[in-house]
Amino acid sequence: MTQDPNRQNELKKMELCDSCAGIQRNWRKAPGHPELVQGDNRHETRRHGLISITSYRCDRCGTRWEYENDKTNLKAGWSVVGR
Repeated sequence: MTQDPNRQNELKKMELCDSCAGIQRNWRKAPGHPELVQGDNRHETRRHGLISITSYRCDRCGTRWEYENDKTNLKAGWSVVGR
């Protein structure tokens, strides 16, 4: 997720639906919810190897999410990336 303070404030102001608000962020293997529509998948290289990041969009509130699947990082997982 971005480290820009202005972007962080913008994301905090977003209204999430109840289902999105219930997603546990930054925890690998945390479930999403049924109204998330899967988008593109990309790979990024990290120190320990290649990881997969999948984008999602909520059909109810329009929030865009990314799920980072990094088996070496328990703090990977769901993060909000915008609308």
